[in-house]
Amino acid sequence: MTLRFNSLLIGAATLALSACTSSNMTELLSQTSQSSLRSSENIARDQYRHPIETLTFFGLQPNMNVVEIWPGNGWYTELLAPALRNEGTYYAAHFPADSEVKYYQRAVNNFNEKLSSNNAFSDVVVTEFYPGTHHAIAPANSVDMVLTFRNLHNWYIQHDLEGVDNAFAAFYSALKPGGILGVVDHRLPENRDERKAKRSGYVKESWVIALAQKAGFEFVAKSEINANPLDTADHEKGVWTLPPRLALGEQDTEKYRTIGESDRMTLKFRKPDNK
Repeated sequence: MTLRFNSLLIGAATLALSACTSSNMTELLSQTSQSSLRSSENIARDQYRHPIETLTFFGLQPNMNVVEIWPGNGWYTELLAPALRNEGTYYAAHFPADSEVKYYQRAVNNFNEKLSSNNAFSDVVVTEFYPGTHHAIAPANSVDMVLTFRNLHNWYIQHDLEGVDNAFAAFYSALKPGGILGVVDHRLPENRDERKAKRSGYVKESWVIALAQKAGFEFVAKSEINANPLDTADHEKGVWTLPPRLALGEQDTEKYRTIGESDRMTLKFRKPDNK
């Protein structure tokens, strides 16, 4: 009876500590989200990207080693780098520096300029990722979390299933046993043909889960944090028809602004403890 009582106390204490830690992380992210590091344009997109809720759902903690894949111009960097600076490590796995693609070159240069613009980014570790060639996003079995925001559809469009498989393999290699993979991407309705919609920028949630499990990941949970029921996912120029791209220019601008950014899946996976 005493042993069971002690076990209950330990369990309650663990839950309380977890809740406290989560609360502290949410508070830290809330402070960072309103800091001068972020532009008003980036803050305006919080209503669609829900960064605090998303990172809290994935279980981000300030002492983690975290990789963000393809950070672009650093939208999430503005949140992750300060949150992890004191106790953890933030890896930004960007496009390869030796790429001949002009878009990639500009993106990397812009990102590096951002890192040099403020001391808050001085500890960011820049690595490289590309599905077919660059997979060393961090040392093997070294990180607690890998995050990818709206990237899987690009790898599917450019490299078909092999690109997505290579990406999941790189994530799996970098993560510690028990580490978390967080995925956000544009969601294709399950009754659509993914091959016909391949170049739309939308992918099926069930398809992403199956490919992650094929790579060895355990599916942990999903969230509707980034859902948008107004998005029908059948636009003339795919997901880029919607904000922020508005690929049709002035055509039906108000219609698409009213819809807002895309309907997105938010999926949490885990690398098994024994791997």
